[in-house]
Amino acid sequence: MHSTHLRRWLKRFYYFSVDAEADTLETVLMSRILLLVAGTNEPSNSNVLADSLASGMRTVLGVSLAKIRLKDLQMAHFGLECYGPHCPVDDLERIKREMMQADGVVIASPIWNFSVPAHLKNLIDRMGAFGLDSDSHSLGTFQGKPFFLLFTGGTPSAAWPLMKRTTSHIPVSLQYFGASILGVHFEPRCTLGRGVFGLVVDKRPESLEAVRLKGVKFAKVVQEFQQTGKLPLKHRLIRKFVSIAQRVKKGTGI
Repeated sequence: MHSTHLRRWLKRFYYFSVDAEADTLETVLMSRILLLVAGTNEPSNSNVLADSLASGMRTVLGVSLAKIRLKDLQMAHFGLECYGPHCPVDDLERIKREMMQADGVVIASPIWNFSVPAHLKNLIDRMGAFGLDSDSHSLGTFQGKPFFLLFTGGTPSAAWPLMKRTTSHIPVSLQYFGASILGVHFEPRCTLGRGVFGLVVDKRPESLEAVRLKGVKFAKVVQEFQQTGKLPLKHRLIRKFVSIAQRVKKGTGI
């Protein structure tokens, strides 16, 4: 392979740091983080917050980012054929490739009518084709991969306990696929006025800074997991519980 092409290929996986005085080349394993944004509006509160989260992650040495807007994809609705050889060939292949190559994943979504947009729910359903083993469709394949969830909503923060329940299928499904949910951020009152929806988070410097700092923290945990395979204790225990439950389910044929 030509040296220039080799270096370009390696830069997908390694960060190169040159020490001019020592005349040495240090390599740091790159961490790839994928951002999936479910917001459809332009401008979008969830997209702006995702960008703020990304700005924090970019400050961590050795992190590369990719962002996909789900509204720009074409994916067939989920059906049982998605688990077999006749699965539709569409943009899920891109999502699968990006998600399996990523060391961490962020999902940013608005909450509409107590749930997430339909295309995000459809994606979760379609993810079962690669997020679960092909034999029993009962064992997760993500092996603890770190995820971060970012939600925006029109309700006040006091309503988050209710919103957390009505959107609980998102983190629970991802955990069933073997993911580790390392953080959740809910941004309330994303309205211009009573019943008037629009972009507001760009005028909330405190929220943007809080999300940016969460991005820094998430990127560092992703790097730690990539390098050591270890998660924070709380998430190791959750993953162990889910793994045991899946094995029991597979053994009983439920």
